[in-house]
Amino acid sequence: MQLSHNRAVLLMVAVTLMWSTAGVVTRHLDSARSFEITFWRSCFTALSLLVLLPLWRGRQVFTNIRHANATFWASGLCWSVMFTAFMLALTLTSVANVLITMSLGPLFTALIARMCIGHRIPARTWLSIVAAGTGIAIMYGMQVSSDNLLGSGVALCVPIAGAVNWTITQNSHARGHDVDLVPAVFIGAVLSSVFTFGLARPLQASAHDLGLLAFLGLFQLAIPCVLSVLCARVLKAPEISLLALLEVVFGIALAWLGAGEAPGNTMLVGGTLVLGALFANELLGFHQRNATP
Repeated sequence: MQLSHNRAVLLMVAVTLMWSTAGVVTRHLDSARSFEITFWRSCFTALSLLVLLPLWRGRQVFTNIRHANATFWASGLCWSVMFTAFMLALTLTSVANVLITMSLGPLFTALIARMCIGHRIPARTWLSIVAAGTGIAIMYGMQVSSDNLLGSGVALCVPIAGAVNWTITQNSHARGHDVDLVPAVFIGAVLSSVFTFGLARPLQASAHDLGLLAFLGLFQLAIPCVLSVLCARVLKAPEISLLALLEVVFGIALAWLGAGEAPGNTMLVGGTLVLGALFANELLGFHQRNATP
């Protein structure tokens, strides 16, 4: 599929909208709880990609998985942590809290890449880290004595695992060994299903719940995962990072309109600082790259 730049932008906006449905859909489940939600969503994602991957890449994709290197499997493990922590966090704290915490991924990536593979961090990113840290302190400072703090801690595992995933795949790319991301997502979904199956028992999801979780597996994760890879072939990394921030806006709005989960004033202030810092960092970086011959 060949995309123009404008169509890739529109498609990436649609991808973020699909990603953002997890919170509002989770709020309408009847009986599925905690690890069971994670198990079914990961299971349906794996089943969806089991069909989509050979249609997109051909049957040899599974042969390639069997002969993949250690970095590929490490990436799959990181994806499994992200899948598990994300859905578990949604059962422990608000959608806004989870999404804003997840948006810290680029800043964690910059820090871990600096520590592990020596990437230089620009001054603008350091300023963004300080501003975003202030926003997180405001958000979490009001949760010290509440159960939401546990959900915030679990949500933090998502951007940290994502940063580790990016660092190991980029390091592998520098050595001439690229990681095929979509099959790695498939491995992550399989591992997440295996890890959470025992903790999910006894399975209590109703037919209604299974329908919603199947929707999440296919339309919230598997399909947008494939589409985002197509967009990445046309859009630059800073453009994707900026557009990905729409997931936070869409997700909070959908949870508010579709489940009555309105963010509090503290969440709005802290979240605005975090998103503003991320937006400014990516936008300045994009302009600097375009200005440099």
